[in-house]
Order: sequence, then structure tokens, then C-alpha cells
Amino acid sequence: MSKQLTPFHIAIAVRNIEEAREFYGSKLGFKIGRSTDMWIDFDMFGHQFVTHLNKSLGDDGKVQNICNNVDKHQVPVPHCGVVLEFDDWNALVKKVSGFVDFIVEPYIRFKGEVGEQGTMFFADPSGNPLEFKAFKNIKEELFKS
Repeated sequence: MSKQLTPFHIAIAVRNIEEAREFYGSKLGFKIGRSTDMWIDFDMFGHQFVTHLNKSLGDDGKVQNICNNVDKHQVPVPHCGVVLEFDDWNALVKKVSGFVDFIVEPYIRFKGEVGEQGTMFFADPSGNPLEFKAFKNIKEELFKS
């Protein structure tokens, strides 16, 4: 298996394509790639993140999720996001702080332990939970137990 990191591809359901375009494209600043009236490709920090219209959600509907207790916080499942360098994570914290309601406020998880990381959770307008995190040394700590 290749040791070079390659981009992931993930597709999620959204209730409204234009709402997704505004949130991911305009507010988060993710570059928009190919799109139709049913889906949009976004460049999420070099990864292919796709939103697909799910008309069964309705304009006021949200995706369903559950929460698990992690480090004394209720973490939504499923969720997705990207592991960033700390400078990029801090910049994203500042960027989103004015327009998202945090599910888990930005904080340092597992402080002083193996796997110490900055993390935050928030949801898009369709209720899809997103986590963005940062490790001081990604290569050595991302998968260390």
C-alpha cells in the first residue's frame, strides 16, 4: 500500500443545494468544483467533499445522528472533517466563530496525554456534523495509542 497520503472522497446528504453552496463555498471558503442542481464538489483542504441533494430531508429537515461521550463531550456520530496543522486549525476557529453554533467548542482534548489535539465540532445547515482537529505532530500522533 502506498505511503503517500491521497485525498479522500466523501459525499453527504443536504436539504438544499444553494444553502450548501453558501455554507461550504462562501462561508467556509471551500473552492467549488463540478456541480449540477443535485450535487456540488468542494475542495475541503485538498479532499473531495461532495454535497448531494436529498429531497426527503425537506428545507426544514436535518440529518439524524446520535452522540457518544468522548473526553466528557457529546460527540455526534457520524461526523467527518479534516486533521489540520495547528496554525490552519486556529485560523479556521477564528473564521467560523462568527457564524456557526458549536456542538463542541474549540478546545484541547487529551491535554498532556498521547494524542493531545485541538478539536471542534459544528454542523452545516442540514445538520451534518463536522469535526476539524489538529495535532502538534500529526505524523507521530495521529494513529498512536
